[in-house]
Amino acid sequence: MTLIQRVQDILLKPKQTWPVIAQEPASTASIYNNYVIYLAAIPAIATFIGLSLVGVGGMGFGIRMPIVAGLLNMVLSFVLSLVMVYVLALIVDALAPTFGGTKDPLAALKVVAYGATASFVGGIFGLLPSLGILALLAALYSIYLIYTGLPVLMRCPPEKAVGYTAVVIVCGIVLSLLIGVVLGLLLPTPGMGRMGGAPAGTEVTISTPGGEVRIDSGKLEAMAKKMEEAGKRMEEAQKSGDSAAAGKAMGEMMGAIGGASVPIPAQTLKALLPEAIGDLKRESFEAKGGEAMGIAGSSARGEYVAGDRRVELSITDSGGLAGLATLAGMVTGERETDGRVEKISKQGNRTLREEFRKDGSHGEVTVILANGVIVGAEGDGVDVATLRKIVEGVDLGKLEAMQRPAK
Repeated sequence: MTLIQRVQDILLKPKQTWPVIAQEPASTASIYNNYVIYLAAIPAIATFIGLSLVGVGGMGFGIRMPIVAGLLNMVLSFVLSLVMVYVLALIVDALAPTFGGTKDPLAALKVVAYGATASFVGGIFGLLPSLGILALLAALYSIYLIYTGLPVLMRCPPEKAVGYTAVVIVCGIVLSLLIGVVLGLLLPTPGMGRMGGAPAGTEVTISTPGGEVRIDSGKLEAMAKKMEEAGKRMEEAQKSGDSAAAGKAMGEMMGAIGGASVPIPAQTLKALLPEAIGDLKRESFEAKGGEAMGIAGSSARGEYVAGDRRVELSITDSGGLAGLATLAGMVTGERETDGRVEKISKQGNRTLREEFRKDGSHGEVTVILANGVIVGAEGDGVDVATLRKIVEGVDLGKLEAMQRPAK
């Protein structure tokens, strides 16, 4: 059964396809590696192209998300979609007895993974943001797919499938909102650094107009196994009524999506910010670290001013996403529009991004180091060459050689 054939069958004849899926031998890793990672990539990539390359606009103007920020959004959306599938499957399994069904973690994962097909495929409409309503309609069809799959996979009475489906969809909406919150916490705000890293060995290659993004499916398989183990611990904790242990297991499951889960301490990053940059004096600084659902990060930022000139220098450690944030540093390219230039290039194992206005009024320079740490400088009234020197003035070699704390 090919991937395309399975997509066609589940979309066009779900009632005949669910019994086939129920009888198929499978594992969590095989469902992810052979199906979910490919389908989940569709909305992530399409949204990146739609927001960063096509743009949103009308009435003579347009808005585009910066390339690096768009890539980061793509990676995070993709990874969190994988997490959402697994977590929602745990919920489907836990609810089964309530609606007269039989608990079966693998069957629950099949329901969610294959039931989400319409939603994932509909993500292709992200290529044109104005067609977002069509993506919503596709997502609604996934509700029907799940409704037809629950009686077959979870063996619940058909008359209870409507209520079962309704509860699952409500949980799915809550998870989607949660993912939006997590993305808001992890995506860089104006003036802050952007996550990324160095190339790694890969098996799945995604081509984009600006270069290639590669995904190591071996790492995804290891991630799926960690998520499965954490899911089992969470189920055991739920059975025993230990809410603290269940919460810890949930954090472990979310943390499984990253490589190094402990970032460099924010105070260590702050120590690398200079007191002054030439005649620019540091007027303020900020150092912070935090964790959202098992994913940690840290940053330090300083603002330097001299007259009308202003520079913001930041250092950010992606920490809990270091293993997957490397994807965002694998695209190179150059784009020029009226009054603005954006360049992304490689410097050995580092990625350099420069964006500036031709009149010199504003510029940004970001260097993504091989270990996933980002150093960025953004300024007004400062040319891009000066911003590049400011970034290089941070001890990049020392920062790149730093070891993250052990778990």
